[in-house]
Amino acid sequence: MLSYRHAFHAGNYADVLKHAVVAYILDYLKQKDKPFYVHDTHAGAGRYLLSAEKAQKTGEYKDGIAKVLAEKTLPEALKPYVAVVKAMNSGELRHYPGSPYLEKALMREGDRLFLTELHPADVALLEQTFTKDRQVRIEKADAYQTLIAKLPPKEKRGVVVMDPPYELKDDYQAVVSAISDAYRRFANGTYVLWYPVVDRAQVESMLAAFKATGIKKQLRIEQSLRPDTDQHGMTGAGLLVINPPWTLKAAMDETLPWLDKVLAAGAGQYQCQWLVGE
Repeated sequence: MLSYRHAFHAGNYADVLKHAVVAYILDYLKQKDKPFYVHDTHAGAGRYLLSAEKAQKTGEYKDGIAKVLAEKTLPEALKPYVAVVKAMNSGELRHYPGSPYLEKALMREGDRLFLTELHPADVALLEQTFTKDRQVRIEKADAYQTLIAKLPPKEKRGVVVMDPPYELKDDYQAVVSAISDAYRRFANGTYVLWYPVVDRAQVESMLAAFKATGIKKQLRIEQSLRPDTDQHGMTGAGLLVINPPWTLKAAMDETLPWLDKVLAAGAGQYQCQWLVGE
């Protein structure tokens, strides 16, 4: 299935959480001079025009990145992410970076970005955004199969970002298998998995499966704008980060209450805890 289009949701509260964490991790990796590798398995379009029909139809960015940018002070952990958003907009918020644009903006010369995407329209947009950029490679390919084939990277350090559309229930099992296999090939890499909170039981089942893999250092970060419900629709979003920077938990412990206040008027729910420790 290729029906999911992220353009409807670009810049929403789930993007804020995901992109803030990805940006924080890449900024952390830059503390060392050695190059790093980023592998984005479900790349999407790369960047989004918020005045376009899809973004305007839902207006989700107005309750996400727009509210963040309206604040005069930010938690330190949000600054690398917000700096990229501001750099691609001159005053008025018109553009929003997808993960690939964000990742490339935070990379240095010598770092590498590998993107896979199956939707032909999004592949074309990625190629347009990164035309003649030798640091970026784009493949129209199955995310899970390609991931294993490309690891471990020659740099021996880097990040895998996985953000499936979860159009199929099988995705919840597929991500566990894919990351487990990838970890066996690249055990010192950092893995960032985004997931929606639509069915709480399904989320908990997926996380229990991750816990059962025996992989150490699994950090769960989650934010919900409203309580879980049996009704249709996403109530929250989360990230499972394997091998996170040692500073990430403290940074999120500071950032999540701020996001809850700004994005949910203090009425939401959030958590940052070790699913599996050292």
